[in-house]
Amino acid sequence: MRGTVCIVGAPNVGKSTLFNRLVEQRKAIVDDEKGVTRDRLYGKCKWLDQEFTIIDTGGIEIIDAPFQKEIRMQAEIAIEEADVIVYVTDGILGVTSDDRMIIKMLYKAKKPIILAVNKIDEIEKMGLVNDFYSLGIKDVIAISTTHGIGIGDLLDNIVKLLPYKEEEKFENIIPFCVIGRPNVGKSSLVNAILGINRVISSEIEGTTRDAIDTYFSRDEQDYVVIDTAGLKRRGKIYESIDKYAALRAFNAIERSEIVLLVIDASEGVTQQDKHVAGYAYEASKPIIIVVNKWDLIQKDQNTMQEFLKKIRTEFKFLEYAPVVFVSAKNRSRLTTIFQEIDKVYAAYHLRIATSYLNDVIQDAQIMNPAPDFNGGRIKIYYASQAESLPPTFVLFVNNPSFMHFSYERYLENRLRESFDLDGTPIKIIKRERKQ
Repeated sequence: MRGTVCIVGAPNVGKSTLFNRLVEQRKAIVDDEKGVTRDRLYGKCKWLDQEFTIIDTGGIEIIDAPFQKEIRMQAEIAIEEADVIVYVTDGILGVTSDDRMIIKMLYKAKKPIILAVNKIDEIEKMGLVNDFYSLGIKDVIAISTTHGIGIGDLLDNIVKLLPYKEEEKFENIIPFCVIGRPNVGKSSLVNAILGINRVISSEIEGTTRDAIDTYFSRDEQDYVVIDTAGLKRRGKIYESIDKYAALRAFNAIERSEIVLLVIDASEGVTQQDKHVAGYAYEASKPIIIVVNKWDLIQKDQNTMQEFLKKIRTEFKFLEYAPVVFVSAKNRSRLTTIFQEIDKVYAAYHLRIATSYLNDVIQDAQIMNPAPDFNGGRIKIYYASQAESLPPTFVLFVNNPSFMHFSYERYLENRLRESFDLDGTPIKIIKRERKQ
């Protein structure tokens, strides 16, 4: 991973469309109405053999705040986090006073800046780019996010400016991170796990400032816990911690092999819990749902099962994720966390012999033949495991379009049952085998 690129610019200049092109999927909401992108989004971009993280800063919502404060905040975040900044402007609109203000701020950061002049989709419009050289940026590139014009040149420049970073490797160490929305007890949980107050914990949201890696051993196994942090408050720039804390969580997830998603038992599952969990899910990392503050819940013999049922209903996309109930404050039931970490880590790294894998797949087809779908019936000739982290299986089939999603889910469940893959995501890739 080469580093982080942040896309910055005023609303409605094409930031989200550019983001979608770079990550090659429509993750951002695109609309002509200003302010439609509700959350900053994160993704991976691969150009040739180089991969980097990309951030879309579009549409940061600040209630009752002037427009200038909104775009200033975007610039603040870019200054804080990015290795390279792509500043997107509207070539038809021309240079605005907001462009001049933000460029001055970005210059102070002393980070590489690429000026992408958007909506230049015809040769006749190329002359409009000249005005933007007045902003003092050396790298000015004409693009059209709608038509894909100039995107290759933009990517070439990004890769040229990104720093080379050594891949971080944890040898014989289990790296895990702790994520969750503010005030669910993340820092208190880390303190309880470590048994010492190495992380400042407080009832005030957003107290944690910097990511902290702490190495420790337990039962002859080495671990590193990567604690996440919210962004700093800067002067009079207001920020929604719920949105901006996600950036550090995203980086911590990338560096971890297991993710502990902490939720507050006293508040139940919130939309923001699902939003944060989505980052770990999209990164294909194993997730353990940690229900903290269990000591605050009045219980009877059915309480835990009822709460578990609610979690499964709310987190349908994480039905494979184990759930543990703890109290960081009382340091109770913490052993259950490590039992799940060790088990999930083993599943995440599991390699399965090809012969055993094919036995299970063939037995699954005999016991439950695939239904007709899209004009045919899927037949799996052969299976192999392409990689682990997470376990990824390639199925060689007659026609991938014949595979109904429910039958793929059935095969996934059979694999989990047969090879003790509970707790880890699984990827299934279908490839047509030529006859």
